[in-house]
Amino acid sequence: MNNPRFRWLLAIFLSITSSARVAAQSWEVLTSGTDTSLRGLSAAVGSEGGVVVWATGSNGVVMVSGDEGKHWKRLAVTGGENLDFRGVVAFSESNAYLMSSGEGTKSRIYKTTDGGATWKLQFSDERKEFFLDAIQCLSETECYALGDPMDGKFVLLHAKDGEHWERVVANGLQALPQEGAFAASNSCLKVDRDGGIYFVTGGPAARMFHSKDAGKTWTVTEIPIAKGNASSGAFSIAVDGKTMVVVGGDYRDPKRGLDSAVYSSDGGVNWSHAAEAPGGFRSAVASISGPDFVTAGTSGSEFSGDSGAHWKHAGTLNLNAVKVLNAFRIWGVGPNGTVARFKNPSLYQIMVRTNIASRGGKAR
Repeated sequence: MNNPRFRWLLAIFLSITSSARVAAQSWEVLTSGTDTSLRGLSAAVGSEGGVVVWATGSNGVVMVSGDEGKHWKRLAVTGGENLDFRGVVAFSESNAYLMSSGEGTKSRIYKTTDGGATWKLQFSDERKEFFLDAIQCLSETECYALGDPMDGKFVLLHAKDGEHWERVVANGLQALPQEGAFAASNSCLKVDRDGGIYFVTGGPAARMFHSKDAGKTWTVTEIPIAKGNASSGAFSIAVDGKTMVVVGGDYRDPKRGLDSAVYSSDGGVNWSHAAEAPGGFRSAVASISGPDFVTAGTSGSEFSGDSGAHWKHAGTLNLNAVKVLNAFRIWGVGPNGTVARFKNPSLYQIMVRTNIASRGGKAR
């Protein structure tokens, strides 16, 4: 490739003596100022053009950073001091949705339009079976939230105006006994602007629910990933066109990498196991661009440069969730207030592609 920037990066890569050295330097741990478990993570371009990062977790923790994670401001949610905030979707330093998980009224959806100075409670449910798992948005006014089954069907909430939430009523959302979704990283649910909705499940079966028409009709497919008990299944899905990557495993057996990652290149019709699997249970996966994906979990993280077929080690930092704003801005959060930023994603992607190509694999 006759590209000066690529040659420069490749020269740097070749000067590194081993992939282990790159992996050790992959994540830069940032100071969050809290020791709580973090699972919610979002990033957006602020009104002044800078990047704003939001992070949330247990014990009512909600934080925002205006300098890409170097310094954090703790926000207060009146009445939510003891909630477990497992999902956040931000659009700027001012506008964000917040989701908590827990039985009944512990599962809530809030919204702020003033940077967290005030929060409006938009949705909750007093029934004990109500349990929210994830929230995703298409715009500042249109969002979806996924909840565990009630009355035999998964709960899918939809807001069209940014304020009022209604349950989507449709055939095809029927759940198997003991089947559920995981509120581990706010990434068991994905939505796209073409009316596509995807969510993955675990328990006795690992399945993907997919709607092409904004929830009116659904198809359900089995995913060949670890399953069979309440702690196993599909935890996270990333979608890029017809390419889908799903990760999970068994969080009670976190070092078991077998059956922890699968991928599909035809929209979920057919699935393949990763030829080179992650190093253990993974709770989050995200698309970077094209064939590049990142995954993270209890025992570390990996990058893939071929749409999930091969995963390369990117460190042992314990992370619950990841957020990709673009190829140069990738963050992760985890237990004990861990906030981290990937230091050299472009260099690492070159390493991944080079290693795959050296074995005769596909490096697109």
